[in-house]
Amino acid sequence: FLFDWRTAVISLAAIPLSLIAALLLFSYSGATINTMVLAGLVIALGEVVDDAIIDVENIARRLRQRVANGPSAFQVVLAASLEVRSAVVYASLIVVLVFVPVFFLDGLSGAFFRPLAIAYVTAILASLVVALTVTPALSYMLLTGRTRARHDPPLTRLLKSVYCRMLPPLVARPWTCLLALVVAFALTGIAATRLGQEFLPSFQETDFLMHFVEKPGSSIDSMSRVTTRASQDLRKLEDAEGRKLVRNFGSHIGRAEVADEPVGPNFTELWISIDPDADYQPTVKRIQEIVYGFPGLYRDLLTYLRERIKEVLTGASATIVVRLYGPDHDVLRAKAKEVEAAMKDVAGVVNLKVEPQVLVAQVEVRLRPEAAQKYGLTSGHVRRASTALVKGLKVGEIFEGQKKFDVVVWGVPRLRSDLAAIRALEIDTPLGVQVRLGDVAEVEIVGAPNEVRRENASRRLDVTCNVSGRDLGAVARDVEEKVKAIPFDREYHPEFLGEYAARQESTRKLYALAGLALVGIVLLLYVDFGAWRPTWLVALTIPFALVGGVFAVFFTTGVVSLGSLVGFVTVLGIAARNGIMLVSHFRHLEAEEGMAFGVPLVLRGAEERLAPILMTAFATGLALLPLAITGNKPGQEIEYPLAVVILGGLVTSTLLNLFLLPPLYARFGRPVGSESAEI
Repeated sequence: FLFDWRTAVISLAAIPLSLIAALLLFSYSGATINTMVLAGLVIALGEVVDDAIIDVENIARRLRQRVANGPSAFQVVLAASLEVRSAVVYASLIVVLVFVPVFFLDGLSGAFFRPLAIAYVTAILASLVVALTVTPALSYMLLTGRTRARHDPPLTRLLKSVYCRMLPPLVARPWTCLLALVVAFALTGIAATRLGQEFLPSFQETDFLMHFVEKPGSSIDSMSRVTTRASQDLRKLEDAEGRKLVRNFGSHIGRAEVADEPVGPNFTELWISIDPDADYQPTVKRIQEIVYGFPGLYRDLLTYLRERIKEVLTGASATIVVRLYGPDHDVLRAKAKEVEAAMKDVAGVVNLKVEPQVLVAQVEVRLRPEAAQKYGLTSGHVRRASTALVKGLKVGEIFEGQKKFDVVVWGVPRLRSDLAAIRALEIDTPLGVQVRLGDVAEVEIVGAPNEVRRENASRRLDVTCNVSGRDLGAVARDVEEKVKAIPFDREYHPEFLGEYAARQESTRKLYALAGLALVGIVLLLYVDFGAWRPTWLVALTIPFALVGGVFAVFFTTGVVSLGSLVGFVTVLGIAARNGIMLVSHFRHLEAEEGMAFGVPLVLRGAEERLAPILMTAFATGLALLPLAITGNKPGQEIEYPLAVVILGGLVTSTLLNLFLLPPLYARFGRPVGSESAEI
C-alpha cells in the first residue's frame, strides 16, 4: 500500500535472500540454529527490508522525476543507488556496532543472548550485500520502461498530505519541540525508576524439580515415607474434566559419594511432569499447595531450567544467596541466624533457610602419644585399624565380565555401633603383640559438623531464599540493606550472590560496553557527515527509542529483564538508522540538488523520507507483533519482553524522528560547508 507492487516485490525480495545467506553462513560455520538464533533473525527483518526500501524508494522517486530528454534509465538507477550508498553503509555499521556489547556478555547471559546477536548481525551484513548488489539490478529490471503515469500509491499520497499539514507548525516552533522532548525524557526517567528488575524470566516449563530436605541424620525410611505420600497426593490431581494433571513422578533419595552432587539420605530430589495441555498457572499453584503442605522440612518447586540456572550461578538452588565467610563454625552459625532473622522481615522473601550444617554424632579417636610409643605404634597404625572397623577399608577388586566389585574389610554392624567394642579393637604392633585401641587412644562420641564447606581458603555458610510477590531487584536490594546493617567481626564478611548479582554484573558490563559503542557511533557519524552539528543532531535521536521502550515495559510486565535490555540495544540501532537517513537526505538536497538551507528544504526532505521510514517501522513491527500479541506463553519467555521493548521504542523513535528531528534540524542545523568543526 505504501509502494506499488513492483517496488514491494523488490523490497521484499531482500528478506529471503538475506535470511538464506545468514542461515548458510550459520550452517557453514557449524553453529547450532536454536530458538535464540531464530529470534535474532526475526528482529532483524526490519533492518533487512529497510536496506532494500531505502535503495528502491530512492530509485523509484528519481525515475518519477526523470525528464524526457534527461539521462538514461540506467544512469538514473545508478546515480540514485549511489546517492544513498554511503548512508546505507554507515547506518548498517552503526547497527552492528550497537550490538557489539552483547557479544562480550559472559556466563549465562552470554550463553542466552550471544546466538541472538550473532544471528542479528549476520542478517544485517547479508542484507547490506543484497542492497548493494541485487536491489539495484532488480530495480533496473522492474522499474524502468513503464509508460503509464508514475506517481505515489494512494495511501502514500494520503499520508504525505496529512504529514505536510502537521509538520510546518512544528517546524515553526522548534523551542516548543525541544521542550516536549525534554519533558518526554523526564517522564521516561521517572517511569524507569518505578520498573522492577529480574535476571531472566520465569520459564513456563512442564517439567519440575522439587527438593525435600530433612534434618541431617534423617533415615532413608522416613524420607521414603514422605516421598511416597507426596507421589500419591500429586498423582491424584485432576482438572474439571477428570484428566490427570501430573503425568510422571520420580525421585531419588541421597546421592553416592562419587556422584556429581553427593548428598546424604536427608535429601530427596523429585521430578514432576505436568500435562502440557493443562492450565499452567492454576496447575502449578495446586502442586505448590501439596508440596508446601509437608511440615518440618525444607522444600521448593522449580522448573528444570530455573534450577539449573541457580545451580550454575551460586551452586545453590535459590534465587538470592547470602554467603557468609569466616574461620569459626559456631560464629558462622550464629551470624547466619542473625541474617535469617533480618531477612524474614523483607517482603517477597519465601523459602528462607540457613544451610543445614549442624552437629551430628561421630566417633572420635584421639591418639595418646605416650601410650602408643610404648608399643611402637604410630598414628597411621591406629587410623588404619579404626577406619577398617568403623568405615571399611578397600583391600582389592573382583571383576565379573564388565562389572567390577570392591573387596572391603569392614566391621560387622553390631561392633560398629558399640563404643565398647570399638575400644576393645585389637591392633597388631611391631613388637608382635596386640593391644586394645582403648589403651592407646581416647575413643568418644562427639558432635561434629555434618559437612564442612570451604571457598577461597575460608569456611562458608549460605543463607538462601526465593522471591515471590515482588520483583527480584527490590527484594535483593532490601536484603542487602538489612544484612549490611548487621555488624561482622574481623575475618567474617557476607557476599551477595544469585540471580540479582549476576544481573547486576551483566548490566554493568552491558552499560560500560554500550557507552564505548556510543562513542564509536558518534565517531562514525562524524566520518559520514564531516561536521559536528549534524552528528550531534542524529546522536540526539538515539534516545528517542528509550521513551517508548520504557513505557512499553511500564504498561505490560513492569519488570526489566536482561532480555528487555537487549531489546533496548536493538531499538537504539533502528532509531539511529532512521535519523541518519533523514539528515543525510537533508544534506543531499542541499549539496547535490542545490536547494538552499531552510524550512522548504526540511519540509521536502521529511516528506520524501516519510514512506521508507514508515515502511521500515511497519515491517519491523509486523515481524514482532505475533510475539507481543501471544504474550508471555511457554517458549516465549525471553522473546516476549524483547519484542515489547522493540515495539514500544519503534513507535516513539518513528514519531519523534518524523515530527521532532526536522524542526530541530531547521533551527540548529547549518548550511553544508559552513558548519563549525567545534564540538
